[in-house]
Amino acid sequence: MKKNMISRRKFLSASAMAAGGVTIAPGGLTNVLLAPSASTERASREVWIASVSQMDMTAETPELMTEKIFGVLKEALVYKPDIICMPELFNTSNIKRKYTFKEEVAFSADVIKQFAAFAKANNCYVICPVYTEEDGKVYNAAVVLDRQGLRLGEYRKTHIVEDEISFGITPGTLSPPVFQTDFGIIGIQICFDILWEDGWRKLRENGAEIVFWPSAFAGGQMVNTRAWQNKYHVVSSTRKDTTRICDISGLEIAKTGIWNRNLVCAPINLEKAFVHVWPHVFQFDRIREKYGRKIRITIFHEEEWAIIESLSPEVKVKDVLKDFNIRTFEQHVQDSEIAQIKARKQ
Repeated sequence: MKKNMISRRKFLSASAMAAGGVTIAPGGLTNVLLAPSASTERASREVWIASVSQMDMTAETPELMTEKIFGVLKEALVYKPDIICMPELFNTSNIKRKYTFKEEVAFSADVIKQFAAFAKANNCYVICPVYTEEDGKVYNAAVVLDRQGLRLGEYRKTHIVEDEISFGITPGTLSPPVFQTDFGIIGIQICFDILWEDGWRKLRENGAEIVFWPSAFAGGQMVNTRAWQNKYHVVSSTRKDTTRICDISGLEIAKTGIWNRNLVCAPINLEKAFVHVWPHVFQFDRIREKYGRKIRITIFHEEEWAIIESLSPEVKVKDVLKDFNIRTFEQHVQDSEIAQIKARKQ
């Protein structure tokens, strides 16, 4: 073991002169979706996600807004998305005609039925953010529908704004639920929730791999930050500005813009692990030698992060980590903290 160990400074110096074989995080991202070539294997946990922005979308009534949203979603169906997300309270937002709060709440039940039928017809999950009622209380919620249009459950916005309280909305539980899908575990936060860390952290602790964030505003870099902080994908769906899909690194996989203003649709790969570079970097070349194109290692040099990703249905990342004695980032931090606590007691 000792003869293979070199100092951190010498290793970094050598790496700067000979960076061949290292996959560097891209400096620029594109929204172009490329069909895989015939020789490319599809990752075993590839998930296609569609998400909506209501930027510049207005309608006279909630019914007409819902029709417009369905019109936008037709563009995504060519990619056969696994899951689709709409913005916070989308059916009653950007509406020209004025309604009372009670009337807005009443529109929700019918919208859920419409999207349940849509989910079943298109074999996809749907996140439908609307008002829900239970025991006389009203919630700003996101209803999760499965591929059969059945209701998996709902997340109720925890950190509601003061205006919502004055309208009569009740805040949701401080323990957000996670939802088991056929491709992985998902969670939800809504709009103002992004300013608090508790819900995001609890979703990570409960195994969430994708967190959807329906919102009234775009959030900007806060969306990217929640992704890399928690090491899961974050997908926003907004009433205005940019809707985006973020990788576990915080980098944007795809986002809306002036040329695709109201819809983003792209694949993500859940078969990946977030690790600290040091000292696992000594195993990277061995991993490449064994797996070749079946594994991709992306290094973030300044942060000293790396993402180990399987591109083949034959390879599971957990097996790669086990074979090469590599800990995930969280395992690394937890082990270090335990060692620190022991050292303080000595």
